[in-house]
Amino acid sequence: MPLSKKPCRTALAHVAACMVLALQMQAAVAQSANFDIPAQPLAVALDQFARQARLQLVFSPGLAQGRHAPHVTGRLDVRQALDVLLRGSGLQGRIDGGTLTVQPAAASQSSELSEVRVEASRGGDARTEGSGSYTTPSTAASTGLSLSLRDTPQSVSVITRQRIDDQELQTVKEILRSTPGITVNQFDTERSTFSARGFDVDNFQYDGVPTAYKVQYSGGESEMDSVIYDRVEVVRGATGLLTGAGYPSASINLVRKHADSKVFTGMVSLGAGSWNDYRGTVDLSTPLNKDGSVRGRIVAAHQDRESFTNYYRNKRDIFYGVIDADLGRDTRFSVGVSYQKNDPRGSNWGGFPLWFADGTRTDWDRSVTTAPRWAAWATEQTNVNATLSHAFGNGWKAHLQAMHSSHAESTPLVFASGWPDRITGLGLTAYPNRYTGERQQDSVDFKVSGPFTVAGRVHEVIVGGNYTRQDATFHAESALNAQPLGNFFAWDGSYPEPAWGEYTLSEQYRTTQYGVYGAARMSLNDRTKFILGGRWSRWDKDRVGYDGGSRYTFAQTRFVPYAGLVFDLSNNYSLYASYTDIFRPQEYQDRSGNWLSPLTGQSLEAGIKGEFLEGQLNAAVSIFEIRQDNLAQADTGHFVQGTKTQAYRMAKGTVSRGVEAEVSGQLTSDWNLSASISHFKARDNQDQDVNTLSARSTARLFTTWRLPGAWSRLTVGGGINWQSKTYYDGGYETGDLRATQGAFSVVSLMAAYKFSPQLRAQLNIDNLFDKRYININTYSQGTYGTPRSARVTMVYKF
Repeated sequence: MPLSKKPCRTALAHVAACMVLALQMQAAVAQSANFDIPAQPLAVALDQFARQARLQLVFSPGLAQGRHAPHVTGRLDVRQALDVLLRGSGLQGRIDGGTLTVQPAAASQSSELSEVRVEASRGGDARTEGSGSYTTPSTAASTGLSLSLRDTPQSVSVITRQRIDDQELQTVKEILRSTPGITVNQFDTERSTFSARGFDVDNFQYDGVPTAYKVQYSGGESEMDSVIYDRVEVVRGATGLLTGAGYPSASINLVRKHADSKVFTGMVSLGAGSWNDYRGTVDLSTPLNKDGSVRGRIVAAHQDRESFTNYYRNKRDIFYGVIDADLGRDTRFSVGVSYQKNDPRGSNWGGFPLWFADGTRTDWDRSVTTAPRWAAWATEQTNVNATLSHAFGNGWKAHLQAMHSSHAESTPLVFASGWPDRITGLGLTAYPNRYTGERQQDSVDFKVSGPFTVAGRVHEVIVGGNYTRQDATFHAESALNAQPLGNFFAWDGSYPEPAWGEYTLSEQYRTTQYGVYGAARMSLNDRTKFILGGRWSRWDKDRVGYDGGSRYTFAQTRFVPYAGLVFDLSNNYSLYASYTDIFRPQEYQDRSGNWLSPLTGQSLEAGIKGEFLEGQLNAAVSIFEIRQDNLAQADTGHFVQGTKTQAYRMAKGTVSRGVEAEVSGQLTSDWNLSASISHFKARDNQDQDVNTLSARSTARLFTTWRLPGAWSRLTVGGGINWQSKTYYDGGYETGDLRATQGAFSVVSLMAAYKFSPQLRAQLNIDNLFDKRYININTYSQGTYGTPRSARVTMVYKF
């Protein structure tokens, strides 16, 4: 049958309209897109740009040889994003339909390139968010000078934002558990201790400003949420140059996110995991004025979770807001505030008994707890900070930062003391107490750095000073009508909350530390850099203990020298060595009630570092030796006279020696890797092990790989955390018995699928083989490690 002309014209009109609409949609896609391209080699960045802009890329890879692209993120005009990507490269891009062609810029264009400003040495921008990498181009965590990892003469590990997201590391505790050379030991449901190279970690920094970590009242710090941080930098060894007094273990620098986007962009996520664990986050950035010179960012999270531990539940709320403003071409001001509230129920104080009354080991179900249902370790942390930085020109910069932080807690708890009878379950004694209090800290840090020329060579110098004052007051209320704990085999958490007695001072102190520091990085020749510096510190403390007794006052001035040497063997390898002194006052008493003398000693380190793939991959092997006198060790079976406080003794001639190796970064644009091993021995002059709850050997591995070709939307990964045996002799209730946890490993897996550039789903499985292990505390009690768990998270970026 012949076709009617009218229906044909109508059909053709519909087809034409559809084609026009399709072309319009394609043009709209080509005009703007959501970009997330890390700072990386230009050839790799162009490939990712073309895929995200839905363009076919045509160019000769040789044109990009030796060139590096900046970080490009947010919803941007395609032409604008391409210009940012190629800025300063001497190349230009032409978009013709669906094809992107990259070629050398015309002579008239290349002669007038836009200004490129470099504000960090060799490594560039240290931010890791959006980089997609497991390493960073630079860090100032060791000396205050912004140096590449290869040029830093100490062991530095950086846990980047990408690594945090890939492993779903939700707290600082979880981050440190995956950090090279760090041992995490869980005290109870809220508190953890950290150690490195055989010694406790007590130095935390926020954006480089030091603060003290005190395990007795650390329920909030142990559980700090990771959602507000760009990265966590861990410098192992003594860090007295920047932090002042401290153990020669490690310094942990928490670097917060900033408002850097000049377009509105954001992220929301929803997650659900084992034991009714639900979590939601939102992260929004926006310009606050027309030209984007003032920008704001808000980050918030809420989590409500139960636990494998009976009767335990925790609600966590986090808020972070920051405003960054370019006050001029060379001046930047930032002000931010963070707040976190932890509201748990069923909190443990200490752990479960490791022995029965007949001296045999207990073997509880992993859900065991000694906490009543009403017990809580509720905490609130608030941090307000402001930063002003200015570039004077010729590479000189000044940086001023002020910070106020507060920690408040209310903790009605029960400590279960003793050993139960194997048959009756009787024998544990309940000690209910309620602690309330607050700790506040005010800090100011100022530094100036820049290059100078001597004998025709360019050198660098940094001079700075900081002041920190921490005030704390904590009170205790004992129970007036404490009930017997009863048969522990029948424990169901229904222990009644007692009436609380007199409000008694538990501890009050003021710690003030201030000092000035400086370091010069001298270029001795093209291959040798020598860093020489030091810090003059004043440390004051005034403390009283329970009910105003046990007064402790201390004031001392000390100079801590620092020296480091880096020698370039080749374009990829460097040898390094460093030395610094150790000084730390101690707040422990011997069995007679006398306060222990300050800790003193020396820390030495040497090794070789490598930098590959234009800085995308870093590796290091180091050896170290730490010598200390007066190290506090538990005096087994003894208490401070007239109290139930553990007594301590001073260990003379303590020596820690060890070796560490680490590799981290991108092996290819689709393959991230972080791997490390560490081993040490720490013994006193009687050849006795010290700090035996710090694992002597650890190995950490985590890697992700984005599949090629048609499977490129899928990323898979996994890892393993292994540590050697730990043990503890004696303690609060156990006489001379030894509590031991053998070597163990925990395996994790992840998989992430990108439905679109905006939408991603991720699955994380931890403790895949359901390894059963115990964290031993200094009460000779235990808490079980987390069994196998799974979590699914949906993330939408816009």
